[in-house]
Amino acid sequence: MIESESTCSNVGWVLSRSDTVRRVDVRIGVTQTARELAFEVDDDQRDDLHSRVDAALGGATDVLWVTDRKGREVAIPAAKIAYVELGTSEERRIGFGG
Repeated sequence: MIESESTCSNVGWVLSRSDTVRRVDVRIGVTQTARELAFEVDDDQRDDLHSRVDAALGGATDVLWVTDRKGREVAIPAAKIAYVELGTSEERRIGFGG
């Protein structure tokens, strides 16, 4: 959603003032490691990720594959998952917000 735009006349760039993107923070703890995996997924992937985590923890699959919002793929062995935290969907402003 673009509320207002400003154009730089010399170059022709259009700078949006308040584009918003809805993201979900995900943290996955892995057994026998000191760090957790942390990444963001788009809001529309939240329900799909939740069902895949349920399947992995229930033993339906051996590996949980997750694709973050930048396109990186991460494989986590289901037997090594200690916990999964799906954050709430929150709106984040990008661009030159005021």
